[in-house]
Amino acid sequence: MTQRLFLLSPADWGAAGVGDVVRVSGPEARHAVQVVRLGVGEIVLVSDGAGRRGTGEVVEASRDGGLAVRLTLLEVVPEPAPRFVLVQALAKGDRDEQAVEAATELGVDVVVPWQAERSIVQWRGAKEERGRERWESVVTAAAKQSRRGRVPLVEPVVRTAGARLRVEGAALALVLHEDATMPLATVDLPAAGDVVLLVGPEGGITPAELTAFEAAGACAVRLGPEVLRSSSAGPAALAVLNARGRWR
Repeated sequence: MTQRLFLLSPADWGAAGVGDVVRVSGPEARHAVQVVRLGVGEIVLVSDGAGRRGTGEVVEASRDGGLAVRLTLLEVVPEPAPRFVLVQALAKGDRDEQAVEAATELGVDVVVPWQAERSIVQWRGAKEERGRERWESVVTAAAKQSRRGRVPLVEPVVRTAGARLRVEGAALALVLHEDATMPLATVDLPAAGDVVLLVGPEGGITPAELTAFEAAGACAVRLGPEVLRSSSAGPAALAVLNARGRWR
């Protein structure tokens, strides 16, 4: 059976090393004990979401005491170089959340919600924070499912001007566009810095947005002859980028 991963805060982890006991608290502990029904002696994975990931044996699992794990193996997942930053346009029908979920499983490091000009979904006022919190929940669950030692950061929503700033600060910026002539599979990755990948909404990126991004240094690329949905374009592009670098 695949070992489950549970998150605890860096503060709860503290300076614990191999042989020490770490305690999972809050909703994570309740889920482990009451839903998964973990028992003493079972082997699980724990992570602080910031690079530390350990394997350990459950030494306590109770409704009152929560979940305690004695570490038997500890590893530090290094910070990725380059970082993959997905600027994902808001999309209807939860397609943006599907994109973020799959992107997390495929190794994205930062997710930036983008209120594009053609986004049907609108995050305004209180919806901005609620939307970001929902994406954080999706990312956290996907990170646990894929046993990641680092949980991707979900940044506040940006408009096109904010997305352009991400392009300007990137080591490499790529805009997925169906009319592009350069295949993504031919792009060389930088050794460090941010690789920013911009994915538009259902209606596509507007000509003005594309012009703004290209003026800021982005390159328009295509995945192939097919036109993908907003939910699948970003994850497919990340798979290509992984094949060019991390999966080698």
